[in-house]
Amino acid sequence: MKQPRIPLILVIIVFAFIQSCTRSKPAETDAAEKRQYIQQQNPVEIMVLEKQPFKKELINNGKLAAVRKSELRFRVNEQLEKLNAKNGDRVRAGQLIASLKPFTYQQQLSGSRVQLQRARLELQNILIGQGYNTLDSTQIPLPIYEMACVKSGYSEALQQIQTAEFNLQATRLSAPFDGLLANLKYKAHEQVNTGEAFCMLIDDSEFEVEFRVVENEIESIRLNNEVQIIPFADNSKSFSGKVSEINPLIDENGMIGVKARLRNPGGLMEGMNVKVLVEKKMDGQLVVPKSAVVLRQNQEVLFTYTQGTAFWTYVQTVAENSSSYSVIAHPDKGGSLAPGDTVIISGNLNLAHESEVVVK
Repeated sequence: MKQPRIPLILVIIVFAFIQSCTRSKPAETDAAEKRQYIQQQNPVEIMVLEKQPFKKELINNGKLAAVRKSELRFRVNEQLEKLNAKNGDRVRAGQLIASLKPFTYQQQLSGSRVQLQRARLELQNILIGQGYNTLDSTQIPLPIYEMACVKSGYSEALQQIQTAEFNLQATRLSAPFDGLLANLKYKAHEQVNTGEAFCMLIDDSEFEVEFRVVENEIESIRLNNEVQIIPFADNSKSFSGKVSEINPLIDENGMIGVKARLRNPGGLMEGMNVKVLVEKKMDGQLVVPKSAVVLRQNQEVLFTYTQGTAFWTYVQTVAENSSSYSVIAHPDKGGSLAPGDTVIISGNLNLAHESEVVVK
């Protein structure tokens, strides 16, 4: 009897189905085992608590201001003739920055000198009439000499020539100290008016920063306390300064003004926004990195480590600085924390109470 033939295409379909089932089962089994392995593994880093000094930091914001700066102004009106510097230039004390056209003031000085000569001749005539053939005031009685100076116009002529010399000198603007030029807006041949700010000169060798602290923090600050100043523009840089002034007045917001001074080693600028860190040393503190403290149920929690198990302990932060906390066990939560305890400082974000952990 002839055996019925199974169609070839049916054989291929059955074979492919068996192969796909065979492959999928190990893949699903592997994925499950991997999930189980990941769930069981909690790698952490630990440290042993010990009492140590802690540097508490009060963090405030402030702005840098040069200790010595000045708005320079011409004291006479005239057109700007020469401009010898530009914004950002460093100038030395006595260096000429700019000058106005001097012609008008040179003429005034020349006229004042002529007037002085006339007044001197008139003074001589008056004194001769009084019987004195000299202009030496030491040989003439003072009341007679003063009367002759006023009557001849000699005193007034002296004042006018002093004013003319002052005005001529005022057409030249020189730097009163070493520094950088800023806010210079004028160009040659523009009109400059008396009293208008022509430019600013900034001595950038030393700055001060003013910041404000709340009144219950002022006990942590004393004159000459060291502070750290960090520019907002580059928080990788830090500059040391000292508290130079404490204003003995609490304002309506309960704030007290404090100033600190620092030398400029380079890179600091007028008006720069900075953070000011005031440090206070506290002895005998339990210090942990900030990464060790996490939130659970809106409470600060620290995980201690005992033989592969993590136990959470409610804590309070006594003080902080940029990298660490000083902590104690929360007095109302019944926990404990003491030197010699081992605490978890990383890998704690997803831990629960009594989680099994593996030390890295």
